[in-house]
Amino acid sequence: MALVKAGVVVLDCAEPEKLAVFYKELLAAEETDATANRVEIRGADGFRLAFRRDVNATPPSWPRPENSLQAHIDFVVEDLDEVERKVVELGGRPLETKDVAGPFEERGYADPAGHSFTLRLVTPTAPKQG
Repeated sequence: MALVKAGVVVLDCAEPEKLAVFYKELLAAEETDATANRVEIRGADGFRLAFRRDVNATPPSWPRPENSLQAHIDFVVEDLDEVERKVVELGGRPLETKDVAGPFEERGYADPAGHSFTLRLVTPTAPKQG
């Protein structure tokens, strides 16, 4: 029997309610728990995120060569341009403006509280037609 029942990625931020709205919209997620200092959401695929109030939270910076060991989230998408428009509409911002072409195309962003995340293009697995 597993000792740990579930895992949740928790992001510290000054306003968990506002950050939860950003990710609920981006991930088409539902709120599963909320207290005065924490909001948790779950996406359709079961991915869980929580946002914990820290009134002294300072946004991470990227890239940060003096301390490059910070976590970020990867989201796999089918259309980078479409999801980028949604990220910006919801208050996120691009961290890298260059396109990285190829089978591992990805783009970096920051959520409204400054946490970095990556949108990564799904690599087609179907055989080439024609």
